[in-house]
Amino acid sequence: MDRNPPPRVSLEQWRSFIAVVDAGGYAHAAERLSKSQSTVTYAVQKLESQLGVAVFTTEGRKATLTPAGRMLVERARLLVDEAGGLERAARRSSAGWEAEIRIAVEVLFPTWLMLKSLDRFGAESPQTRIELYETVLDGTSEALREGRVDLAITPRIPPNMNGELLMPMRFLPVAHPDHPLHRLGRELSLRDLREHRHVLVRDSGSRRDAHPETMNASQRWTVTNMATSIGAVCRGYGFAWFPSDKIVDELANGILKVLPLEGGAERSTELYLVYADPDSAGPGLDRLAAIIREDVRESCSRRAERGTPSPVLPAS
Repeated sequence: MDRNPPPRVSLEQWRSFIAVVDAGGYAHAAERLSKSQSTVTYAVQKLESQLGVAVFTTEGRKATLTPAGRMLVERARLLVDEAGGLERAARRSSAGWEAEIRIAVEVLFPTWLMLKSLDRFGAESPQTRIELYETVLDGTSEALREGRVDLAITPRIPPNMNGELLMPMRFLPVAHPDHPLHRLGRELSLRDLREHRHVLVRDSGSRRDAHPETMNASQRWTVTNMATSIGAVCRGYGFAWFPSDKIVDELANGILKVLPLEGGAERSTELYLVYADPDSAGPGLDRLAAIIREDVRESCSRRAERGTPSPVLPAS
């Protein structure tokens, strides 16, 4: 008698189950998996039939996990992660560099610096394709957790992953020089800011909060990319905190002006370099990570020599 019979539930069924949990329903899970809703529904129903246990109960239009489902989904995540890691390790077992590298980069990271690193890497490994995902907040961590990228630059290290500090980032509150906040002609309080429109960039994660943390301003615009946000503020439609590197030209040309906040205007955060799976990293991925570290270190050294802690400026 075989004491280790082959599993009856396929990895695709487990992936469908996890997608329904993460997306909050069958329709959104189908979109995420690029499958029909009926295919996803059938996969989950077959899983329940094969295991002899219900993983969801239906409350209105929403699928809610049963106690058994809550236990199984965490085990399923580990199973799918392990399978993905095994496949990646097999693909990278040869001595050659990877055919493709996928990297998620938080939009806070200087674009010019990322492009410089990619160009350096391309000169060394022109045959390696690069998939670059520009992400925001939990979108970066989500890409790592789901194995959609091999490397990420993120302000948030996902649980059960390790990351190395890459660089600090400075934020400045700004508005057009003719914005009503500047016309007050004095230091500004948070109450002053709350009376005007705050422009934000939307979290690119699929499970983002519908009401992101804000100044509780009376008005708020939430857009999908940094360029749109900067464009809106440059036209006087509101105020925002931007990474200082992203608005070097706008500040120099007088299109944007730093708001004089009480107690200081700056905010800061840190960016980390995180591997999705360090054990299966190929030589190309390791080399790209090394180039990014080198370019960041060089840029920060130039900034220190100038004695300017402000933006990470591109080389002149």
